[in-house]
Amino acid sequence: MAPAPIIEQSHDAIRADRPVQTKPKASILSPDFSALTLSNVRCLVADLVQQFNGGHPGTAMGAAAIGLVLWRDVMRFNPADAKWLGRDRFVLSAGHACLLQYVYLHLCGYKSWTMDMLKRYHSPDFRHSQSAGHPEIEYEGIEVTTGPLGQGISNAVGLAMAAKHLQATYDRNSSSDEALFDQKVYCFSGDGCIQEGVGVEAASLAGHLRLDNLILIYDCNAITVDGNIDLCFTEDTAAKFQAMNWHVIDVGPDATNDVDAITKALRAARDNNTGKPVLVKVVTTIGFGSANQGLAPTHGAALGAADVVGVKKLNGRDEELSFHVDQQVYDGFAAVQNRGAEWQQEWQEKLHSQLRAQLSGELTSPSTEDIASLLPSKERLPTSAVPTRKSSGIAVEAIAPALPNLVTGSADLAASTFVSWPDMEDFQAPQTGYGSYAGRHIHYGIREHAMAGVANGLAAYHPNALVPVISTFFMFFLYAAPAIRMAALQRLRLIGIATHDSIGIGEDGPTHQPIGLASLFRAMPNLSLFRPADAEEVMGCWSIALSKENEGVPSILTLSRQGVPLLAGSSRHGVQKGAYIVWQSTDSEVPQVVLVATGSEVAIAVAAAEKLAKAGISARVVSMPCQNIFDKQPGSYKSTILPLSGSLIVAVEVWSSYGWARYAHASLSMHTFGLSGPQAQLYEHFGFSPSNVAAKVQEFLQRHRAPDGRIKTPPVGAFEELLLPS
Repeated sequence: MAPAPIIEQSHDAIRADRPVQTKPKASILSPDFSALTLSNVRCLVADLVQQFNGGHPGTAMGAAAIGLVLWRDVMRFNPADAKWLGRDRFVLSAGHACLLQYVYLHLCGYKSWTMDMLKRYHSPDFRHSQSAGHPEIEYEGIEVTTGPLGQGISNAVGLAMAAKHLQATYDRNSSSDEALFDQKVYCFSGDGCIQEGVGVEAASLAGHLRLDNLILIYDCNAITVDGNIDLCFTEDTAAKFQAMNWHVIDVGPDATNDVDAITKALRAARDNNTGKPVLVKVVTTIGFGSANQGLAPTHGAALGAADVVGVKKLNGRDEELSFHVDQQVYDGFAAVQNRGAEWQQEWQEKLHSQLRAQLSGELTSPSTEDIASLLPSKERLPTSAVPTRKSSGIAVEAIAPALPNLVTGSADLAASTFVSWPDMEDFQAPQTGYGSYAGRHIHYGIREHAMAGVANGLAAYHPNALVPVISTFFMFFLYAAPAIRMAALQRLRLIGIATHDSIGIGEDGPTHQPIGLASLFRAMPNLSLFRPADAEEVMGCWSIALSKENEGVPSILTLSRQGVPLLAGSSRHGVQKGAYIVWQSTDSEVPQVVLVATGSEVAIAVAAAEKLAKAGISARVVSMPCQNIFDKQPGSYKSTILPLSGSLIVAVEVWSSYGWARYAHASLSMHTFGLSGPQAQLYEHFGFSPSNVAAKVQEFLQRHRAPDGRIKTPPVGAFEELLLPS
């Protein structure tokens, strides 16, 4: 039968009554390599899921032909060196289909992807397995961790942007034959990824940027967990992507086994000269060969022992033989290893000595000393009250020109987040006239979730090749939170600039004033949330975020809109400990009161402590710009900052009190949403004036002072809220 035509135009959404294939187009008994490979892959997937009665067989079985064409024919990579810089990148946005990737990595000869490793999929021996339920970045051949649908698309957009930037930077004067960074980025997505908002946000940005090195493969099997996609999704996807400035290749009718048509489509996408990213739409039958093929039950559950036998019978396999791959299939994939070695050798030969040295230097994380030398000293910082968002802008202007791998961006708020610098160039398609791919400032538009997901792709392209800085109001980091979490999970360096961090933003009101958001980010493992008190602490936060020691830790700097004074006792070196003493009225190691504060409230705490001292109360103020860094300090240091007994410790912060019971006996914190009004009046209204803070602390002290004057430290669990609304 002739292969299905490649239709480069829109067509109606696939309906529930479309025909479902009952047998492959190529005879399963034929020695044809493609048919033999597909039968091997589908039976192996069925066995792997059935073994521990869990997993996702459907898409891996239905899209087996897509995987065959990608790994055997289209993509450029070397199984012997999964980290080769010149490789194409593959992202499995539909991460539940991980067996598709794992099996083809095995067939291609990636050393760690043995049959034994495949058989650990959903195994109780998870500690010795890399066959995770969704692909994880730590393992050979996996570019990014995927699973939350749609985020993989945004990661792929970031990878494609990184390749474009490196190409514009290093291949500027090279011919096409000499190009080093002409890599393609392939992203496999399903119906779910196409529906997710983050996927659409990222696709819109990719179309605007004309990322013609990006290929999105849409496996349209018309099934989601709840059933047929017509229950919730009847859009013309091809038309939508065309409207977003994508080139669309539609492989036409059901191509589950049409290797020739898929090959033509993916080769056309790889050789794309339209100046646009490419969507390749491939209609497949989920769970092909199963008794429930084309139906939702094959998506996320084992087929059942009887059905596995049926799949093997349909494919002409020995039903008693499990986890088996024919030698002819392995032999057919041997060429992949030889081809990959040749590609890498050719790439290395293009990498002349001068460029090799340049790359080596620029792909290395700067030392802490290097960063420190770029940032202005405290003596050179403004002495007047300055918003910490502007102080962060001072840091950006100092470091960005000297760090060519720093890439900043904003979700339509660059004028508020101060992530620009003089003479910078925007990252844009050169034909637009707004910049070039060599630019290092990205206009993400109003796409916060995609911004963070794209940044993950930028960071994942190659260690230290790019360090992405993203920015928006702190409240809107809630939109970006799922991708920030994925950055922390993958140990990707990302720096978030989160401005307008409190009720101090004033008249924009409670919709924009974050109250409980910090608790979410502070609770995330492997994430540093900073809240600097002044310009000096801002410099310390930037120094840590960019340090070599912090390579695998994403950072968020929450910054004020209102001005804060430069504190006499503030210290960038103190920031490196997470918390330190910024002011005290006595040299006593155990003052009566310790006020621990963050951000703009540190200055308020100092003013309150001065009032307490005048009233004869010994007081200390601790600035705690980063809780999780303080948590990592030895107990001997922590006890010198926050005494274990003999002092009453009170937290002062215009966020929720959640989490402060770990450090303090009481807090002055927010317990309602904010209001719309002038910043100064809001602080007064909610009880954060120095006078009220001092008064509340004095009342608290009186309740816990013994007749002999000693402090009775409250027991664990007796945390008090000193600003509960009446």
